[in-house]
Amino acid sequence: MNVKPDTSASEDLGADFKKALDEGWLPIREVARQTGVNAVTLRAWERRYGLIVPQRTPKGHRLYSAEHVQRIQAILTWLNRGVAVSLVKPLLDTPQAVSEPLENDWQPLRQTALVAVTQLNERGLDDSINQAMALYPPRTLCEQLLLPLLAELEQRWQGQFGGRMEQVFFYSWLRSKFGARIYHNNRQLRSAPLLLINHSDLPLEPQLWLTAWLISSADCPVQVFDWPLPAGELALATDHLQARGVLLYSSKAMNLAQLPKLFNGVSCPKIIAGPTVCIHHAELSARTSEIADLYLAEDPLSAHQVLVQRGLI
Repeated sequence: MNVKPDTSASEDLGADFKKALDEGWLPIREVARQTGVNAVTLRAWERRYGLIVPQRTPKGHRLYSAEHVQRIQAILTWLNRGVAVSLVKPLLDTPQAVSEPLENDWQPLRQTALVAVTQLNERGLDDSINQAMALYPPRTLCEQLLLPLLAELEQRWQGQFGGRMEQVFFYSWLRSKFGARIYHNNRQLRSAPLLLINHSDLPLEPQLWLTAWLISSADCPVQVFDWPLPAGELALATDHLQARGVLLYSSKAMNLAQLPKLFNGVSCPKIIAGPTVCIHHAELSARTSEIADLYLAEDPLSAHQVLVQRGLI
């Protein structure tokens, strides 16, 4: 077959493509939805490493089978163990027990990003993260690179001269980087958004933005409020937005006595996320039986998982 670029779902896909779909083949958009690996990453895995080689229609449309989906899941398993994407193919083709730690990309990537932050090198930081974004799905990238990098930076900033400068630089970059991606994703989506709110008194909660990016990457519109809302106005916001759910994120202690009043009139599912869940674990666990549709999550990954399990994304 002559290979041509993928075309959008809105174009005339042709009889061959429609026939293949009727026979159970999956288009790249559906595979991305099922696996959480976006189309850009799937194409990169195919082009650079030959990890997934789909069938092609005469017009160049990629088509995937159930076996391809299983192979993608196997790739994700290895990536989540810390194996570099460049080393996964031999592990898939010749399954073997791994008795020694495998080389991985994450520590060098984290070090490159950390050095870029210490030098206030926005372009270097952006290039290193973009490189990883092209090769790894959002959950893996968040778990293996972004959250460990953030933890390392936060430890570095404790009591160090210049730490505040680095923190402001990194947080500004993070908000700009992921805010832009969320904005462009939102422009392509028409369904009800998920409302995420910074419920602490901090000017920015970086993990809130990582949570928003994970959700947005699942083709769910996201509305981020960087400041808390008072009781009554939270219900007003969810009503205006027709929100599918609301997530409050805080890394600090909360006033739990205010929760019933805060959630009064909020009929959609509610998630409290962040270290505040660890701080108030027993009390918040009890509240889940008192407040309808209230769920808890300690970090961006578990928040994403809760939303998936509840069918909100």
